[in-house]
Amino acid sequence: MIVDTTWLQQRKFVSTCPSGFKLEMDATEKYGGRGEGLTPMELLLAGVAGCIGIDVTMILNRYLNQIKKLHIRTEGVRCEELPTKFTQIQVTFDVEGEIDAPRVWRAIRLGHQKYCAVSASLNAEMQHFLILNGETVPEPSEEHSS
Repeated sequence: MIVDTTWLQQRKFVSTCPSGFKLEMDATEKYGGRGEGLTPMELLLAGVAGCIGIDVTMILNRYLNQIKKLHIRTEGVRCEELPTKFTQIQVTFDVEGEIDAPRVWRAIRLGHQKYCAVSASLNAEMQHFLILNGETVPEPSEEHSS
């Protein structure tokens, strides 16, 4: 895969992707940018959410009609010293619908451990959380998941 990225001004860049889509990135004012695009770190978190979201919906494909809402929040914790990389990424799945928590947890686990190329490309510790119909559901042990 090749993504071409072109400098526009100051800290602003535009990337053209193999899919034909373009996206603009910029630094915040703190880093000499104008905040006129997504920051690369925002893109990284969005990439994690999009990748595992696609995987989870593929795994749960036959149950999608039972899901009314699927919202994924990714929160990155960064270290203080340079490079200020993510040391931990928390991924919270907020799901509403008539679906069993162990089934959702199985999809999350498979998405992270087997299918999500984005999270597999990172060194940060990843933690996953599930909110099903407004309630936090702890991850079951692997022998209890369906």
